[in-house]
Amino acid sequence: MPTILALDVSLSMSRPVKTEAGGEDFSRKNLAIHGLSTLLDYFTANCKLEFTSLVVFSYLWEQLCAFTRDVDVIKAALNTVGDFSKTCFEPVLRGVSSLVVEEFGGTTPVQVILVTDGSTGVGPGSLQNLLQAWDQGDNSIRCPLPFPFKGRLTVVCLASPIEPQLKAALPMFERLIELNNGAGDIFVPEGALDMTSVGEMFTRVAVKYYSPYRGLLTCGHLKSNITLHPAPTPLDRSSEFSSAQCMVSDRLEICGFMDLGDIASPPTVSRHLVLPLPARPGNEVKGEGDEEEEDGKVPSFTVLLHGSLKVEGMVALTRVGPDWFGILYSWADSKKKSSLMLSLFEPGPDAVSWLGTLNYLGPIADFSVPPYGEEDNCSPFPVRPKEKRSYAQSCVVWIKSVGLQADLQKVIRHARKLPDKQQQFYKELNRVRKAALSFGFVELLPAMAAMLERECTMLPGSSHPDAALQLTHAATKLCSDMAKDAAQMIMPLRTNFSTDDV
Repeated sequence: MPTILALDVSLSMSRPVKTEAGGEDFSRKNLAIHGLSTLLDYFTANCKLEFTSLVVFSYLWEQLCAFTRDVDVIKAALNTVGDFSKTCFEPVLRGVSSLVVEEFGGTTPVQVILVTDGSTGVGPGSLQNLLQAWDQGDNSIRCPLPFPFKGRLTVVCLASPIEPQLKAALPMFERLIELNNGAGDIFVPEGALDMTSVGEMFTRVAVKYYSPYRGLLTCGHLKSNITLHPAPTPLDRSSEFSSAQCMVSDRLEICGFMDLGDIASPPTVSRHLVLPLPARPGNEVKGEGDEEEEDGKVPSFTVLLHGSLKVEGMVALTRVGPDWFGILYSWADSKKKSSLMLSLFEPGPDAVSWLGTLNYLGPIADFSVPPYGEEDNCSPFPVRPKEKRSYAQSCVVWIKSVGLQADLQKVIRHARKLPDKQQQFYKELNRVRKAALSFGFVELLPAMAAMLERECTMLPGSSHPDAALQLTHAATKLCSDMAKDAAQMIMPLRTNFSTDDV
């Protein structure tokens, strides 16, 4: 998963660390740079596909490095950080949220590693004042947690466990993680505060959250050692009477193959890139009868599987654990480059409703129907019909603010291109209006009207006269009683203007 390294560069990070007599003097900022370099070295060795960004903060925050896979760029930036004013956590948490939503949206899991010396700040803007304001419901301070994305907040404290400042700060950091729905952890050096203990602490962070997945992919007698990126995380499987944690097994078994049309677009919980592992000590997951393989001398099963799925237009149903399945398929991010991907279903045999219980699937010859593609052109299991149902239409989803913002921005984009985009403008306007009425979000209608009126006042002098008329007309209709009737449509205003008059 992408990672944001948030480094505290306040004045307290410049405090010297007491060392034994004759030892080299260094500051807590030096310890932080050493620890982050240890973490980046781990990425180089085990997570080469990891996207990482560097952010520094004190009273304000700044992104020194955008998301990149080049760890040398981040290491070079670490050596250029300076010292700034007091510590404030609210701006950096808010800034991290905006960076992730802008770069990846709200669905990509992101790891946020907050490196500080355990100081929570003093006076206005301190962590204690912020937590008190959030707990008391002070509307003047908006809580940036939980993150608007699937994020984990890890706090790394560069302080000795016996320091009084750290003992007072730990409950506040625990409260921060609670505000993030409990997703996160706190790390403290073990023993004296020095280069060795800090390096070991960051190694523990790397091992806990960035350990690569290594497994064996099998299909009959064919097999290949693989790794998944990002590494799959445990999922909770809950039922009416029990709850259990499911983990992806180190042996993935291909159960069979299906056409893309039959599997359609099933609901998935995560997607992973499948890469073959070179036959090196520690990389392979051996079974009975396995022999040593040398790189380049033995054909790769993953290459054969990827090419076959791509050419035939099929997917491979794969068992990834007890009563847990996924699909392997070829996915292309461009016309020339494609990759082998694994998408995981929800744990359980009934994850794809139109396929029934996945444990009961068998060879096509076992079904008493003509083979798929012949006379009746029927499938051996219930799939979605060819008729286009009403629920098959693209629907509006506003689970998070990002979806609503994207729809409103689409309306604005068409509004700025009036009258050329008149048809698309009214189509999107009515779609958002009907969705708001369906959700009971009637307050959105006058807000959209105000938004269109503002766009009308900002039109340049060279714009077409019809643009202002259409925007004013749409804003007026949104404020009328007719707009609250989902059965009616807001139609364009008929005018005497045309694009030929410009």
